[in-house]
Amino acid sequence: MKIEKGIAKDVDFNSKEGKEVFWHSSAHLLAAAIKHLFPKVKITIGPPIENGFYYDFDNLDIKQEDFARVEKEMYTLVNKNTPFEYKEVTKKEALQIFKDEPYKIELINDLPNNEKITTYKLGDFIDLCRGPHLEKISMIQSVKLLSIAGAYWRGSEKNKMLTRIYAISFPNKDELKTYLNLLEEAKKRDHRKLGTKLELFLFSDLVGAGLPLYTPAGNIIRNEIIKFSRELQTEIGYEEVHTPQFNRAELFKVSGHYDKYKENMFTVKSNYTNEEFFLKPMNCPQHTQIYASKQRSYRDLPVRLADFAMLYRDEKPGELSGFSRLRAFSQDDAHNFCRPDQIKDEVRNVLKVIKIALQTYGLNYWIRLSYRDPLNKEKYLGSDEIWEKGQKIIKQLALEEKLEFVEAIGEAAFYGPKIDIIVKDALQREWQVSTVQLDFNMPGRFGLKYIDQDNTEKTPVMIHRALIGSPDRFFGILLEHYGGKFPMWLSPRQVLIVPVADAFNNYALEIEKQLKQEGLRVDCDTKPSSMNKKIREGEIMYYNYILIVGEKEQQAKTANIRIRDTKEQKEMSIKEFVTKAKQEYEKRAIKTLF
Repeated sequence: MKIEKGIAKDVDFNSKEGKEVFWHSSAHLLAAAIKHLFPKVKITIGPPIENGFYYDFDNLDIKQEDFARVEKEMYTLVNKNTPFEYKEVTKKEALQIFKDEPYKIELINDLPNNEKITTYKLGDFIDLCRGPHLEKISMIQSVKLLSIAGAYWRGSEKNKMLTRIYAISFPNKDELKTYLNLLEEAKKRDHRKLGTKLELFLFSDLVGAGLPLYTPAGNIIRNEIIKFSRELQTEIGYEEVHTPQFNRAELFKVSGHYDKYKENMFTVKSNYTNEEFFLKPMNCPQHTQIYASKQRSYRDLPVRLADFAMLYRDEKPGELSGFSRLRAFSQDDAHNFCRPDQIKDEVRNVLKVIKIALQTYGLNYWIRLSYRDPLNKEKYLGSDEIWEKGQKIIKQLALEEKLEFVEAIGEAAFYGPKIDIIVKDALQREWQVSTVQLDFNMPGRFGLKYIDQDNTEKTPVMIHRALIGSPDRFFGILLEHYGGKFPMWLSPRQVLIVPVADAFNNYALEIEKQLKQEGLRVDCDTKPSSMNKKIREGEIMYYNYILIVGEKEQQAKTANIRIRDTKEQKEMSIKEFVTKAKQEYEKRAIKTLF
């Protein structure tokens, strides 16, 4: 993609940068159409987002029924192939151009006097924007307005509520059709609906927003996720610790969280002291204190500490969305204190088990190297030298391992660069889950040392890592990925036994006891209702296997087995079923082994 005077040429929609330009241009197209149809509207901002774009408006009274005529107006501009006209203006000129647009005036006044200001004109519509934009608006061949929402100006509850329109666009109509079909499927798979239907978790107004309550069935899934991460990290030498959920402010002042992350932390008040406390948003500061509790030699390194303690982050109420963003959650979190010469081997081991984990869950993924934004250095801790060193190491490692990756400026943690793993679910949506982060800052801030082989004190490197991130958030991702139909090893409802009549209840209960002794999760439905109703209820709750037993099965010590994902039925001895079911469970198989 080439950029000439604010106009992007040779835009590849399939690239991340291409989508951003495409959807940003589409946002301006939307604003132009709205301004034509609703002349009294006041414009604000319209950025591209992960899927599509939005634009915020003031003084706009619009309903879903108006979407069709807005789309028609957008297509009118597209069909005219109206070009974007790029222009650089002075601050004084910009203030004059947007004299009737108060939100643009506010943005302009926030800019330094010597800042280069650029505008883009689309027909008779002009907007303040850094760009770049499409060379030809005719590239936008399909648009769809999706929803209306309220949004505070600049994200602050102190400001006025605006009208936000979400939309999507594509270079052709087939892609839009595919996307809308996926959107419909996503609604069916919404983890909040499935969680309620399958009785896995709930939220209570009395408990609070963003604070999930797991049912016994839901907690089985969460525990299986944690168990698997625990096994994987044990294989590469991590030892589990447990740390308190709130700490003195001084800990976070040293770590840097107090200065860089305070607005996202919950305060804790004591009745007996004036000390300042915070609920912890992450485990790394506490783990430094375990490392610092005794003298370390170069022979003792690496020190690998893992922690599943609960974490708390003060998210804005409007940003809470089921398990996608919570205020209370855990992480399969770990920190590795090592020598510089150990970094690559330690990261390699983590990447190896991340690969095993995601393959087991049936998730494809890609890798992002996340760097500091050199134009906003104030957001990060540490010197240029430290950042250049860390970024060079992770890139060298990625090249040595022949990993396919993309580089992303501005996606680093405030303390160091990272390798992020982005998974794609069954609906091709992307989620950042796993991460490996290099930190040359925090060990120095806490004065961590080890005695090197030349008998001098050295500062260890700290590696932050998560195999699947938060088990709670990952739970929500998996629920939608599988559509509620969990593979047997994750399923809280593995086997349902249904007797065809009351006369065979004892045989059904005998099988239930046998299967439970083998470690399987089993229910036996002996309620006084019809067999068909019991089977239907079992299918609704997505049992992996339904075992139907009657006179023939009782005499032969077998069961008629219904397999969830195939609707196939098989006659099988109980012994053979137990063998296959246990093998499927213990192998953590994604597909049935029957």
